[in-house]
Amino acid sequence: MQTSDQLWHTLSTEAAAAALHSERSAGLSAAEVALRRERFGPNALQEVVARPMWRMLLDQFTDFMIVVLIVAAIISGIVGDVGDTIAIVVIVILNAVIGFIQEYRAERAMASLKRMAEASAQVVRDGQIETVSASALVPGDIVLLEAGNVIPADLRIMEAARLRIDESALTGESVAVEKHSQALEAVELPLGDKTNMAFKGTIVTYGRARGLVVATGMQSELGKIATLLEESGEMRTPMQRRLAELGKRLAIAALGICVLVFVVGILRGEPLLLMFMTAISLAVAAIPSALPAVVTISLALGAHKMVKQHALIRRLPAVETLGSVTFICSDKTGTLTQNRMHVAELYANGERNKAGHGDGEPWNSLLQAMSLNSDAHLDQHNKVHGEPTEAALVYAALQAGFSKTVLETQMPRLLELPFDSERKRMTTFHRDADGIIAYSKGSPEALLPLCSRVLAASGAQDIDRAALLLQAELMAAEGLRVLAFACRRWDDLPSTADHQSQERDLMFLGFTGLIDPPRGEAKEAVAQCRTAGITAVMITGDHPATARAIARELGILDDGEGRVMTGMELARLDQKDFETEVERVRVYARVDPAQKIKIVQALQDKGEVVAMTGDGVNDAPALKAADIGVAMGKGGTDVARETAHMVLLDDNFATIVHAVRHGRRLYDNIRKFLRYGITTNSAEIWTIFLAPFLGLPIPLLPIQILWVNLVTDGLPGLALAAEPAERGIMRRPPRPIRESMFAHGMWQHMIWVGLLMASMCLLVQAWAIQSGSTHWQTMVFTVLTLSQLAHIMAIRSERESLFSIGFLSNPAMAATVVFTFLLQMATIYVSAFNAVFKTEALSMAELAICLAMSSVVFFAVEVEKLLIRRGLIYRTA
Repeated sequence: MQTSDQLWHTLSTEAAAAALHSERSAGLSAAEVALRRERFGPNALQEVVARPMWRMLLDQFTDFMIVVLIVAAIISGIVGDVGDTIAIVVIVILNAVIGFIQEYRAERAMASLKRMAEASAQVVRDGQIETVSASALVPGDIVLLEAGNVIPADLRIMEAARLRIDESALTGESVAVEKHSQALEAVELPLGDKTNMAFKGTIVTYGRARGLVVATGMQSELGKIATLLEESGEMRTPMQRRLAELGKRLAIAALGICVLVFVVGILRGEPLLLMFMTAISLAVAAIPSALPAVVTISLALGAHKMVKQHALIRRLPAVETLGSVTFICSDKTGTLTQNRMHVAELYANGERNKAGHGDGEPWNSLLQAMSLNSDAHLDQHNKVHGEPTEAALVYAALQAGFSKTVLETQMPRLLELPFDSERKRMTTFHRDADGIIAYSKGSPEALLPLCSRVLAASGAQDIDRAALLLQAELMAAEGLRVLAFACRRWDDLPSTADHQSQERDLMFLGFTGLIDPPRGEAKEAVAQCRTAGITAVMITGDHPATARAIARELGILDDGEGRVMTGMELARLDQKDFETEVERVRVYARVDPAQKIKIVQALQDKGEVVAMTGDGVNDAPALKAADIGVAMGKGGTDVARETAHMVLLDDNFATIVHAVRHGRRLYDNIRKFLRYGITTNSAEIWTIFLAPFLGLPIPLLPIQILWVNLVTDGLPGLALAAEPAERGIMRRPPRPIRESMFAHGMWQHMIWVGLLMASMCLLVQAWAIQSGSTHWQTMVFTVLTLSQLAHIMAIRSERESLFSIGFLSNPAMAATVVFTFLLQMATIYVSAFNAVFKTEALSMAELAICLAMSSVVFFAVEVEKLLIRRGLIYRTA
């Protein structure tokens, strides 16, 4: 069995299936699939090999300042104290281990997200249709295709129903190519002319098909040119880019101060090696080289946690954008509703029937149309599979005694005109005992103008379109989704599929009224949007009356607020006129998916940040244009998922609101980490920089500087990521998209609290020296460490007091602070550590002074938050 370099396009469908020992109707057996998977490997393109763990660990030591510190420590050991060298190297290694653990967790989280975002495919195996991961396909598999699918492997098309494929990604041809299943005679053909083949990575834009997998992975046409494809670099979020730039500026400033500390120390007569080690240690502790990495880790781990809330983030910038969303434009069906569509009512022969159906015509023809004009199917247990609306129609017909399985054997489908968003209808042709009959299904507005007669119990009659449209509106006003059905007899099967000539002179059969109950949690989610300053907008293809009824029930539309706009109204407005209305519209009904991009652009032009949901091929441009494109994980197409920033694994509107809440929390916690990290680093710099100008000796030794950096930057900083959401997080307006990370008094806080910490340290140092204490350095060391712990407890909330939120509301933080405090006490009172850190045991009075001076920082920040709550400082316009 050969799959590569085979001229598949020249073979008939039967010959192609025989060459791969595959059965076109039943597919491969599970045992055969396992054998072929072992032989051909996964259906995936080779990727750049991920960094091994040892390389990840080694990279922690490649920072220039770390290398300089290690070299300086070795030199110090040679000419001075070997103990200092060992201690410094151990601390550097511990820092590297913490960095490695963070990075490893982030990479695992991203790999997990990538696996979850992997495409799937519908295959026929052992005669049953099943959904599998695209990477699990093997040559010989039978794959089912429909509009919106990304072709998962190279396929020989076996059956096609008006199939068109966008091959621009492979051939550069922008026009979708019409495909068929006939064999081609020419042997040497370019890819674009192999019209009976479908290639991996291209997109089905229209129609349906069944294809035979002939090549997978690197053997596919895409795989053959994979080495020519330029992989785009890892996308950095706006926050990462801003912080990388900030980090560079802070690094330059910190290096300048460290050089100044070194020069001043030398001029004062301090030992050269001591000053060099002090300056380098201070640079290592003070330069915020990890800022962008911390943000990456926080975003990656945050995105991974969001999966538990059924939101799969495909692009990291979406996480930080979520907190700025002002409009959520959501599809109705399946997102705001339960996607449990069922037929609640039928209309035919001038009667509305809620109990079931009438006897004879036109009921029988209506039920046959409901069953046959559908791509849903029954399995061997009579369970319906397919798109929810079509599945509901097939199930209702089955309940009335019209099994699709039986009907298809009696009236096989010969031709179809697939549904599309422009026509808003679908037609299928079937052979029966009397010849050819076509069944059409669509919206009442789209189908009734094409009908010239109506089928009644007494036979064909003249049609009263106005009365029927009024009947459809009455049903829609009750929240029902109304579909119209019609039929037409043909003497012979049309030679081509042309909707303009074939969807006319139809005979109206009746209406079906379907209902999809609103999700219980959707109403609460809409209410949360209101309090969070977010406007929820519903977009649907349903009748305006249906849309209005559902929107009122969910709270999207109130009597005095918002309006309903139809797709026809939207089409008549130019972009400028529409922008004057767009912020007042709460419901769009009978909207074409292509019009969604007009909605997105109008809202963005008004300065809004837009989240837009979508699941179809035509939704992709709007999803790409939106600030947050949201695709459906259950019912969406591959194209929508590939384009989207976020995928709803449960197709639930409430999940979008949960994601917004989580995005706000994550952004808050990153701000807290920056507030903490930059403030404490500045405190270390100020303490050592200002001491010589106040006539004080260098307050800390290199080993002490590195220890403070290890125990206060490492674990406490990580614990901030676990901080619960701020109270009222969904009762505040969205964050402006261009707002600085340092808004709301953050940069002022960093300056004055950093100086306050340094002041406490220098005050203790001056007092201890003045009083003749020999423990002054240990006291400065302790005050600096404990004041940083006091600071992190105080900034757990930007507004609320710690006494209000509770010490134990973040158990990870509480444990970390207690653990770090005990470690610091060990450096003072454990004799083995005294030698390493050059410390001395403090008296209880001295320790009490250290605790009191450290707590000044805590209470000062608590006073700052009190003033914020009272609106006295950092007020925003």
